[in-house]
Amino acid sequence: MQTPKADTPRRNRRLRAATALAAATTLFFGLMPMGTANAHGYISNPPSRQAQCAAGVVECGPIQWEPQSVEGPKGLTSCSGGNQQFSELDDDSRGWQRTDVGTSQEFTWTITANHRTSTWEYYIGGQQIAVFDDGGAQPPSTFSHTLDLSGYNGPQKILAVWNVYDTANAFYACIDVNVRG
Repeated sequence: MQTPKADTPRRNRRLRAATALAAATTLFFGLMPMGTANAHGYISNPPSRQAQCAAGVVECGPIQWEPQSVEGPKGLTSCSGGNQQFSELDDDSRGWQRTDVGTSQEFTWTITANHRTSTWEYYIGGQQIAVFDDGGAQPPSTFSHTLDLSGYNGPQKILAVWNVYDTANAFYACIDVNVRG
Protein backbone atom coordinates (compact mmCIF):
# COMPACT_ATOMS: atom_id res chain seq x y z
CA MET A 1 0.00 0.00 0.00
CA GLN A 2 1.29 3.43 -0.94
CA THR A 3 1.56 6.18 1.54
CA PRO A 4 -0.27 9.47 0.87
CA LYS A 5 3.09 11.19 0.48
CA ALA A 6 4.14 8.83 -2.36
CA ASP A 7 0.74 9.30 -4.10
CA THR A 8 1.05 13.14 -4.27
CA PRO A 9 3.32 13.27 -7.38
CA ARG A 10 0.93 10.97 -9.25
CA ARG A 11 -2.05 13.21 -8.37
CA ASN A 12 -0.11 16.29 -9.43
CA ARG A 13 0.72 14.69 -12.82
CA ARG A 14 -2.94 13.76 -13.35
CA LEU A 15 -4.07 17.26 -12.40
CA ARG A 16 -1.53 18.86 -14.77
CA ALA A 17 -2.58 16.49 -17.58
CA ALA A 18 -6.28 17.26 -17.05
CA THR A 19 -5.56 21.00 -16.94
CA ALA A 20 -3.50 20.81 -20.13
CA LEU A 21 -6.25 18.83 -21.88
CA ALA A 22 -8.90 21.38 -20.84
CA ALA A 23 -6.72 24.27 -22.04
CA ALA A 24 -5.98 22.55 -25.36
CA THR A 25 -9.68 21.79 -25.92
CA THR A 26 -10.65 25.40 -25.18
CA LEU A 27 -7.95 26.67 -27.53
CA PHE A 28 -8.93 24.20 -30.26
CA PHE A 29 -12.61 25.15 -30.24
CA GLY A 30 -11.82 28.84 -29.82
CA LEU A 31 -9.64 28.84 -32.95
CA MET A 32 -12.01 26.82 -35.12
CA PRO A 33 -13.62 28.87 -37.90
CA MET A 34 -17.18 29.70 -37.12
CA GLY A 35 -19.64 27.95 -39.40
CA THR A 36 -22.92 29.33 -40.56
CA ALA A 37 -25.42 29.44 -37.80
CA ASN A 38 -28.29 27.10 -38.38
CA ALA A 39 -31.25 29.37 -37.91
CA HIS A 40 -32.29 32.92 -38.77
CA GLY A 41 -34.97 33.92 -41.29
CA TYR A 42 -36.26 34.21 -44.86
CA ILE A 43 -39.27 35.31 -46.92
CA SER A 44 -41.75 32.45 -47.08
CA ASN A 45 -44.63 34.14 -48.93
CA PRO A 46 -44.51 34.88 -51.81
CA PRO A 47 -41.92 32.09 -51.89
CA SER A 48 -38.35 33.39 -52.01
CA ARG A 49 -35.71 31.50 -53.94
CA GLN A 50 -34.56 29.69 -50.80
CA ALA A 51 -38.18 28.82 -49.93
CA GLN A 52 -38.52 27.31 -53.42
CA CYS A 53 -35.34 25.31 -52.79
CA ALA A 54 -36.63 24.06 -49.42
CA ALA A 55 -39.93 23.01 -51.02
CA GLY A 56 -38.11 21.13 -53.81
CA VAL A 57 -39.58 23.40 -56.52
CA VAL A 58 -36.06 24.13 -57.83
CA GLU A 59 -33.00 21.87 -57.42
CA CYS A 60 -30.55 23.91 -55.34
CA GLY A 61 -28.03 22.10 -53.16
CA PRO A 62 -27.37 22.76 -49.45
CA ILE A 63 -29.73 25.73 -49.16
CA GLN A 64 -32.66 23.30 -49.37
CA TRP A 65 -31.94 22.24 -45.77
CA GLU A 66 -31.33 25.70 -44.33
CA PRO A 67 -33.33 28.35 -46.21
CA GLN A 68 -33.05 30.65 -43.18
CA SER A 69 -29.23 30.84 -43.34
CA VAL A 70 -28.50 33.22 -46.24
CA GLU A 71 -26.31 35.56 -44.22
CA GLY A 72 -23.55 37.92 -45.27
CA PRO A 73 -22.07 41.34 -44.59
CA LYS A 74 -24.45 44.30 -44.66
CA GLY A 75 -24.60 46.28 -47.88
CA LEU A 76 -24.56 43.46 -50.44
CA THR A 77 -27.01 43.22 -53.32
CA SER A 78 -26.84 39.51 -54.07
CA CYS A 79 -29.46 36.86 -53.43
CA SER A 80 -26.80 34.63 -51.83
CA GLY A 81 -25.56 37.32 -49.44
CA GLY A 82 -22.10 36.72 -50.88
CA ASN A 83 -22.11 33.16 -49.54
CA GLN A 84 -20.47 30.87 -52.13
CA GLN A 85 -22.18 27.83 -50.59
CA PHE A 86 -25.52 29.30 -51.73
CA SER A 87 -24.37 30.86 -55.04
CA GLU A 88 -27.14 29.10 -56.98
CA LEU A 89 -29.50 31.72 -55.52
CA ASP A 90 -27.74 34.33 -57.70
CA ASP A 91 -28.38 32.36 -60.91
CA ASP A 92 -31.38 33.99 -62.63
CA SER A 93 -31.58 31.15 -65.18
CA ARG A 94 -32.40 28.35 -62.70
CA GLY A 95 -36.13 28.31 -63.43
CA TRP A 96 -37.34 30.22 -60.40
CA GLN A 97 -41.13 30.31 -60.29
CA ARG A 98 -42.67 33.77 -60.37
CA THR A 99 -45.63 34.60 -58.18
CA ASP A 100 -48.32 36.85 -59.63
CA VAL A 101 -48.76 39.84 -57.32
CA GLY A 102 -50.68 43.10 -57.37
CA THR A 103 -49.32 46.59 -56.89
CA SER A 104 -49.80 46.26 -53.12
CA GLN A 105 -48.29 43.03 -51.85
CA GLU A 106 -47.61 41.54 -48.45
CA PHE A 107 -44.23 39.81 -47.94
CA THR A 108 -44.12 37.35 -45.04
CA TRP A 109 -40.94 36.55 -43.14
CA THR A 110 -40.42 33.30 -41.27
CA ILE A 111 -37.96 33.92 -38.45
CA THR A 112 -36.18 31.03 -36.74
CA ALA A 113 -33.79 33.12 -34.59
CA ASN A 114 -35.17 36.45 -33.47
CA HIS A 115 -32.16 38.73 -33.88
CA ARG A 116 -32.57 42.36 -32.91
CA THR A 117 -33.22 44.35 -36.07
CA SER A 118 -32.10 47.72 -37.30
CA THR A 119 -33.89 47.83 -40.67
CA TRP A 120 -35.67 45.76 -43.29
CA GLU A 121 -34.94 46.89 -46.87
CA TYR A 122 -36.48 45.98 -50.20
CA TYR A 123 -35.00 46.61 -53.66
CA ILE A 124 -35.98 46.20 -57.31
CA GLY A 125 -33.29 46.62 -59.94
CA GLY A 126 -30.85 48.07 -57.40
CA GLN A 127 -33.32 50.79 -56.34
CA GLN A 128 -34.60 50.78 -52.77
CA ILE A 129 -38.40 50.65 -52.84
CA ALA A 130 -39.06 50.37 -49.08
CA VAL A 131 -37.33 50.49 -45.72
CA PHE A 132 -38.78 49.65 -42.32
CA ASP A 133 -36.84 50.82 -39.24
CA ASP A 134 -37.20 48.56 -36.19
CA GLY A 135 -34.71 50.46 -34.01
CA GLY A 136 -33.24 47.31 -32.42
CA ALA A 137 -36.50 45.49 -31.69
CA GLN A 138 -36.74 41.70 -31.90
CA PRO A 139 -39.15 40.47 -34.57
CA PRO A 140 -41.82 37.84 -33.91
CA SER A 141 -41.45 34.41 -35.53
CA THR A 142 -43.75 35.37 -38.42
CA PHE A 143 -44.71 38.82 -39.66
CA SER A 144 -45.31 40.74 -42.89
CA HIS A 145 -44.46 44.00 -44.63
CA THR A 146 -46.76 45.43 -47.29
CA LEU A 147 -44.92 46.88 -50.27
CA ASP A 148 -46.22 49.40 -52.77
CA LEU A 149 -45.25 48.02 -56.19
CA SER A 150 -47.12 50.62 -58.24
CA GLY A 151 -44.86 51.86 -61.00
CA TYR A 152 -43.63 48.31 -61.66
CA ASN A 153 -45.13 45.90 -64.14
CA GLY A 154 -44.29 42.41 -65.31
CA PRO A 155 -41.43 40.19 -64.13
CA GLN A 156 -39.39 41.63 -61.25
CA LYS A 157 -36.79 40.29 -58.82
CA ILE A 158 -37.18 41.76 -55.33
CA LEU A 159 -34.21 41.68 -52.97
CA ALA A 160 -35.21 41.67 -49.29
CA VAL A 161 -32.55 42.49 -46.67
CA TRP A 162 -32.85 42.01 -42.91
CA ASN A 163 -30.15 44.14 -41.25
CA VAL A 164 -29.27 42.76 -37.83
CA TYR A 165 -28.97 45.46 -35.17
CA ASP A 166 -25.91 44.36 -33.22
CA THR A 167 -23.69 42.68 -35.83
CA ALA A 168 -22.16 43.61 -39.18
CA ASN A 169 -24.33 41.01 -40.93
CA ALA A 170 -27.64 40.88 -42.73
CA PHE A 171 -29.91 38.15 -44.10
CA TYR A 172 -30.82 38.14 -47.78
CA ALA A 173 -33.73 36.78 -49.82
CA CYS A 174 -34.74 37.21 -53.46
CA ILE A 175 -38.34 36.85 -54.53
CA ASP A 176 -39.33 36.48 -58.17
CA VAL A 177 -42.70 38.06 -58.91
CA ASN A 178 -44.85 39.09 -61.84
CA VAL A 179 -46.45 42.46 -60.97
CA ARG A 180 -49.91 42.88 -62.44
CA GLY A 181 -51.59 46.27 -62.16
